[in-house]
Amino acid sequence: MLESLEKMLAQGMDNPMLRFGLGKGYLDAGEPGRAVPHLRRCVELDPKYTAAWKLLGKALQADGDKQGAHQAWERGIAAAITHGDRQAEKEMNVFLRRLDRLTPD
Repeated sequence: MLESLEKMLAQGMDNPMLRFGLGKGYLDAGEPGRAVPHLRRCVELDPKYTAAWKLLGKALQADGDKQGAHQAWERGIAAAITHGDRQAEKEMNVFLRRLDRLTPD
């Protein structure tokens, strides 16, 4: 599946769903470093895509960038609040609390 998505991207297709699919695919494959740029591009293309903000934070955390994960989830929460996505807001708040417990001040 990732190969076909990469082909689509190479052919000039670029949209939030494609980037989300690539990011999720790489994260699921245990390659968070490869997921991050696709998820970053996804939220650049569609800043209100709360599922992408959630996944970007997870990819950044898995890649060792806890500060980046924190920032992604904060921006995702803001997007969720703005667009009334209460479930995404709740989930990202939980992720932030867990991250804060893992990260000493």
